[in-house]
Amino acid sequence: MSLGVNELKPKTFFIYEGQPYVVLETHHLKMQQRRPTVQTKMRNLISGKIFERNFAQSDVFEEADIERQKVKFLYNHREQYWFSYDDDPSKRFQLIQDLIGDTTRFLKSNTILDAIEYNGEIINIELPVKMEFKVLEAPPAIRGDTAQGGVKQVKIETGASINVPLFINQDDIIRINTETGEYTERVEKGK
Repeated sequence: MSLGVNELKPKTFFIYEGQPYVVLETHHLKMQQRRPTVQTKMRNLISGKIFERNFAQSDVFEEADIERQKVKFLYNHREQYWFSYDDDPSKRFQLIQDLIGDTTRFLKSNTILDAIEYNGEIINIELPVKMEFKVLEAPPAIRGDTAQGGVKQVKIETGASINVPLFINQDDIIRINTETGEYTERVEKGK
């Protein structure tokens, strides 16, 4: 199936110069006396590298033939991330950090997620949009500390640092949008 420029929306998979890409974001640019272009930020699904390209309204792309499979994240060791197939735990595979990118900040053992398969090979993963994490470290809120809009940094169970409201404490369970890396809500107050 072919895709026009206006169909390049975030999470769309397409072929560019013979390689599969996923769209991260797009912006429509209208320049005086020139044809409008679409500025596209995209990730190469094989190398993991991120590119920005401007495409003309007339550009057409082939949709990448992507399959999704449910897999379980097992563990990571020296920047190698190991997974097993949900329907067959004895089948395991690994992906390197360069390929997965920032997603590694939110990978926790036993999470079920989507593996993205291209030409019969798993080339990347996609986390659930909202995930819950336990807060491991949270600085106490200091009274009068509203200069930054009432935000502080906490460390979650995966080791990632996240900006949260001042009322979040150690051992709270919080929900995070894995696409933006932003706090969405507190699910459970720590004991």
